[in-house]
Amino acid sequence: MSNIKLTIYFDFACPFVYNTAVWLDMVQKNSDKKIEILWKHFSLQQNASTEEGFQVWETQDLKSTRSLMAAIAGEAARRQGEKLFQEFLFKLLIERNGPNRVPLNDNEVFKRIAEECGLDIEKFSNDLSDSSIIEIIRKDHEEAVKNHGTFGTPTYIFENGQGSFVKMFIPPENEAVEAFEDFIALFGKRNYFGELKRPQPPWPKGAL
Repeated sequence: MSNIKLTIYFDFACPFVYNTAVWLDMVQKNSDKKIEILWKHFSLQQNASTEEGFQVWETQDLKSTRSLMAAIAGEAARRQGEKLFQEFLFKLLIERNGPNRVPLNDNEVFKRIAEECGLDIEKFSNDLSDSSIIEIIRKDHEEAVKNHGTFGTPTYIFENGQGSFVKMFIPPENEAVEAFEDFIALFGKRNYFGELKRPQPPWPKGAL
């Protein structure tokens, strides 16, 4: 497997994003090849809205949004470097999907996680209130829809421009790298495959 570059559109509220992050972390730890991931925002709340003219980024009460505050916190972390951003993203996803089920609209939660990741808390706290961050999130979302037809998360965009939306469970660690190689071979290289979907039910028969 050669080195891989991926763009992944994500929403902190999506459990399949958590599954993806855990899977790719296992791949990174068990492969000598580098996977370079650029995480970009996609709002499931915006995508699902049927309200005419609704723009989640224009919501005055941010605490009423599904995950916009978490996205803002992610970008505030990214301002201190990509490595710290990815640590923050991974830890927030773990805490969101673990037994504590932390909320995605609580800056005190984000500050605690940021501190645990080694971020400069004063800078992080100031950046949480920087309104220009919302513009980054909006642009990511609109780019995803316009350029890639994104409708859900996680959506992977490969170096050749092909994209794929995948709902998955976390594979066993001893299968993580092989599963990733299969995934890249099918979705990243075979552009003649369109939509693939398992019947539901019984999907995901045998996966759990």
